[in-house]
Amino acid sequence: MARLEDNRLLTGHGTFVDDVMRPGMLHACFVRSPFARARIKGIDASAARAMPGVHAVFTASDLNPDVKEAWHAVAGKDMPDTPRPPLAEGEAKFVGDPVALVVADSRYLAEDAVERVDVDYEPLPAIADFTKAVGSDVIVHEAYPDNVAGGMGGAPPDEETFANAAYVAEADIYQQIHAPVPIETRGLVVEWAASTGELTMWASTQAPHELRAFCARLLGIPAQNVRVVMRDTGGAFGQKVVPMREDMCIMLAARKVTATTSNARSGVALKWIEDRRENLMSAGQARHVDGKARMAFDEDGKILAADIDFTYDIGAYPTPYPVLTTAAVGMFFPGPYRVPKASFNYKTVFSNTAGLHAYRGPWQYETLARELLFDIAARQMDMDPVELRRRNILRGDEMPYVNPNGMPYDHVAPADTFEQAVKILDHEGFRKEQADALAEGRYIGLGFSAYIEPTGAATGHLATEGATIRMEPTGKINVYVNGGSTGNSLETTVVQLTADALGADINDVSTIQGDTAVTPYGAGTQGSRSAPMTAGAVNEAGAMLRGQILAMAAPRLEVDESELELVGSRAVVRDNPEKSLSYADLAYRAYYEPQQLPPGVSASLEATARFNSQAPIHWANATHVCTCEVDLQTGRVTLTRYIVSEDVGPMINPNVVEGQIAGGTVQGIGGALLEEMVYDDDGNPLSSTFVDYLLPTATEVPAIEYGHVEIPGPGVGGYKGCGEGGAIGSTPAVINAINDALAPLGVTLTRLPASPAAIVDLVEQATK
Repeated sequence: MARLEDNRLLTGHGTFVDDVMRPGMLHACFVRSPFARARIKGIDASAARAMPGVHAVFTASDLNPDVKEAWHAVAGKDMPDTPRPPLAEGEAKFVGDPVALVVADSRYLAEDAVERVDVDYEPLPAIADFTKAVGSDVIVHEAYPDNVAGGMGGAPPDEETFANAAYVAEADIYQQIHAPVPIETRGLVVEWAASTGELTMWASTQAPHELRAFCARLLGIPAQNVRVVMRDTGGAFGQKVVPMREDMCIMLAARKVTATTSNARSGVALKWIEDRRENLMSAGQARHVDGKARMAFDEDGKILAADIDFTYDIGAYPTPYPVLTTAAVGMFFPGPYRVPKASFNYKTVFSNTAGLHAYRGPWQYETLARELLFDIAARQMDMDPVELRRRNILRGDEMPYVNPNGMPYDHVAPADTFEQAVKILDHEGFRKEQADALAEGRYIGLGFSAYIEPTGAATGHLATEGATIRMEPTGKINVYVNGGSTGNSLETTVVQLTADALGADINDVSTIQGDTAVTPYGAGTQGSRSAPMTAGAVNEAGAMLRGQILAMAAPRLEVDESELELVGSRAVVRDNPEKSLSYADLAYRAYYEPQQLPPGVSASLEATARFNSQAPIHWANATHVCTCEVDLQTGRVTLTRYIVSEDVGPMINPNVVEGQIAGGTVQGIGGALLEEMVYDDDGNPLSSTFVDYLLPTATEVPAIEYGHVEIPGPGVGGYKGCGEGGAIGSTPAVINAINDALAPLGVTLTRLPASPAAIVDLVEQATK
């Protein structure tokens, strides 16, 4: 079925945060540091405050002391965390660091007033290159004198195995900074009602209930006094999972501005909408990693050991618990392969740049490093990369399989997606085409990438999800879920799931989500959890309501409940289809004539359930295949074919699944070829507009071909998540294709992005 939300969105009838208008609403704009590191010696806001239409200018001394608690549920209140003040305190730590907040009648006035705020900065030396930050004289945070936030190591590498292996592939692999760049930037409208102590927030968020809980903790008010309303969100990709520092400022300031206005009794809303330059400059970075990866093989090409040692740039103010979340890179490095020994070690390092934030598959570097190594090893062995992977990739009959870092794989068959992708490609046909092209002086290449990823990981608050299903007096059905949909089509998905659970006509089902006043608690859209967790919640609530419908219908139809089936929004006698009751009839009786129900039969047509996942992880996997042609003179890469074979279990809606794969794949292509946040040596951002920060368009992306393997997962319906895989597998597939094209020249690119200049430089070095 087509996506239910598309008519609204494609005709311009969506409601995004900037569409929210409130009576007397005020607007906020941030004063941001122009220096990567500078001491803040004083702030004179008198000229700005004197401007007509300016209501307030807040500094750190105004807002920061009001913070009560600022922990995020992603790891809980007891996990050690890095500093995160709402406004810069004493020292600005990156270009774009929020230093003060201006509130005015309009955004235009607020921006003008920002120019009138006089900040006395004392510029200080900055460290923008994280590879030089450890032990630098420049210290980003005094509590971390070596600039290392933390790190972790698994088992030490088995150096004897590496020393005695027939083949050892190793590479230094650097991945540049790039970011989620959602089409809708961040934004909030916060309205405080002083008379009741209630706060309402309209937000662009992936997790409305967690935003509500965070706000209550931050302000020290009861959670029931906070309501978050999330309508439409134009993309997020991890950037909108947790509230950031600017969000904290708007929440804190909203209470203060209403107290200084004549309308304080009813509350005055405060709106902040981030512009694109702010988003690129301060909404966070991702993927910035530098590391060395090694893989040892025996003479037959079978893996003996794998090792990765890397440093992750977390900027100045990373999202919560960067040390913990970065561990996934090391834990997942063995990937979907038979690896007897694995080791990893890493550091997370501060720098004077925007902080590390989540981005679709935050552990993606493990796939990039591993898959590049496979192709490097294959060239060492004079073996086709397809054959090398085939000898090592895990089969379904080997499940369950525990990787050497303790990750328990099950309900997957990576070899199946791999072989399907090879078949779709016509591998032998391509190799013949490649040889013919080389004879003509054309350089075309083929790149593979295989991965396995955890979806719906059942840890902490991610392990539970709620749903309420209510049949209205008309017989129509509403399903209430926490929401967080940011383009991933939860509306369509949850309607399909509910219609299936209740035997209802699809047109009789609607969904309400994203409003914390009426929906059950949920962790939102993150970690590719929506399908398995929402399916579990809808299944449990649906089973309860289904039982109530059967109990109500059976006496009226004079049959036992076991003789009924629910189909087409009717309770039908299985052996006598002419004998049935519509849901509208049942609902009318329950709501308007409950006294006519048989004794002991409840009039309730509503059920709420919480699903607690018993499966720790729902493993999905895929193989990506890319072919390309490289122009040696210009360095231009033209992608000629792109194939994805993915196993996300049974597909609730193939259109939605393929849309998710496509979106992530295009982002990965952008990360391979185009996107890069560049800083100069002083920490000045050089790519804070779309003139400099290049995004992929339809001209760079070929039509994507899909293959599907459906191995049911361990949860309800066998569903697995599919939100992040495309962005994980695509970048290494593209880079491997480029390296395969340039292999006759002895060129191997391991520093991203594969820009035309980088390719031309490598080719020139190789042909000197």
